[in-house]
Amino acid sequence: MKKRPAKSPRRPSRSSLATMAALALEARKRAHAPYSRFKVGAALKTRAGEIVTGCNIENASFGLTLCAERVAVFKALSEGLVGFDAIVVAADSKRITAPCGPCRQILWEFCGDLLVHMVNLQGETKTWRLGELLPLPFDGSNL
Repeated sequence: MKKRPAKSPRRPSRSSLATMAALALEARKRAHAPYSRFKVGAALKTRAGEIVTGCNIENASFGLTLCAERVAVFKALSEGLVGFDAIVVAADSKRITAPCGPCRQILWEFCGDLLVHMVNLQGETKTWRLGELLPLPFDGSNL
């Protein structure tokens, strides 16, 4: 189990976040969302600068649906990548869309207190630390 990092990762540059936002918006186009029609894309960045994208993938058995954030995390981990500092989440909504509860838990477990940058199709953005979105997280230190 991954322990919570002692301090927050360094904040990525504005140009890095802009690149990630473009990649997340592109990944969103590949979402498989025939039931909700709510397409989401994500771009997860390692501290070394590698970026992995994900999109939501729905299933008729809704409980088997995966969110874009979890797809990106699982893709990165399956490729042996570790040490993440930011994720961008892109969705088409009037209100900025933050990661859901299960995604926040997965992000905390595998990424720590990374930067969560959210963007919609109108170009509005909000940025938070995961620790602000998931206060009092449950992780390996609780076991």
